Amino acid sequence: MSIRKGESEMLKKIFSWPFACAALLTLICSLAGSYLATLPYLKVIGALVIALLLGMVMQVGRPVLDYSRPGIGLIANKFLRLGIILLGFKLNLIALAQAGIKTIALAVVVVTFTILVTYQLARRFGVDHHLAILTASGTGICGAAAVMGISSQLTSDDDPATKLRHQENEVVAVAIVAILGTLFTLIEIGLKPLLHMTALQFGVMTGGSLHEIAHAVAAGSAGGPVSLDTAIITKLSRVLLLAPVAILVGIWYQKATRQANPTGEKQPVPIPWFMLGFILASVAGTFIPGLAALVPSLVKLAYLLLGMAMAALGMNVNFSVLFTRGKNALVAAGISSVLLLILVATLSKTFF
Repeated sequence: MSIRKGESEMLKKIFSWPFACAALLTLICSLAGSYLATLPYLKVIGALVIALLLGMVMQVGRPVLDYSRPGIGLIANKFLRLGIILLGFKLNLIALAQAGIKTIALAVVVVTFTILVTYQLARRFGVDHHLAILTASGTGICGAAAVMGISSQLTSDDDPATKLRHQENEVVAVAIVAILGTLFTLIEIGLKPLLHMTALQFGVMTGGSLHEIAHAVAAGSAGGPVSLDTAIITKLSRVLLLAPVAILVGIWYQKATRQANPTGEKQPVPIPWFMLGFILASVAGTFIPGLAALVPSLVKLAYLLLGMAMAALGMNVNFSVLFTRGKNALVAAGISSVLLLILVATLSKTFF
């Protein structure tokens, strides 16, 4: 009965003027972000981060955003999940298998190392564990999409203040991985002549160390076609780990929350059903012949929806929180990004 009531309330929100207004605003931001990301100097930032920034700019029209608030929340939540599911079509499992066990093993090492190191550093610098794990996940897996995907696993109570804090942490974590990803893209391109790597090794380094897919593409392309293809495959190997990491983080977070508050109500471990959709989409895109022609369009739709979700997130940004709470997390992620670059550069020179 409660499920039907929830579905009824959601349908009422969808077929309402506030939702229509929110959809239009976020769609404009997403489309503009996609276009701006094709420009030479903005390509390195990526469409999702640009959509987030445009959502922040939209805050100048506060009365319109206040009217659209119910729709903005729905888009940030539901469109994100649908976008991540469709993003699964980007993963070609045969191509990943052909890349060999070394690439998959590298992805496991990179993701594990980065999440653990970033989280531990952030906690030592006084960052709360929610923001610490979001920053660690975004740095270790695939940037903004990982932050939002992992965040859905970190369930909290119904306290409005807690929910607001968690939403603010999402924005802070996305901003951190965007800043560091862009910075390290430029650093790695600048280091290329000094490293004396083959095109394959440079592709492995960029795909294994950079934060967003857009960053890996931008840096990998500096090494030529072989480097670009290798960077994409290496990066997608990390993206493949998003689903299992989300499950493990959800289990760990619930245990940590219970230990911190043993008298609180026991929460069930969240099951990321949309992550199952992500995996099924990658399987379908790889093995169903008729879908091959549709995959590019489905991936474009995925980024359109994710862009709308990021814009909705930007519309809820609290700027004072962004500059105060994110400082120590940025330092922690910056240190771990340096260590990650050293690790991946060493592994790529040694094993590839």
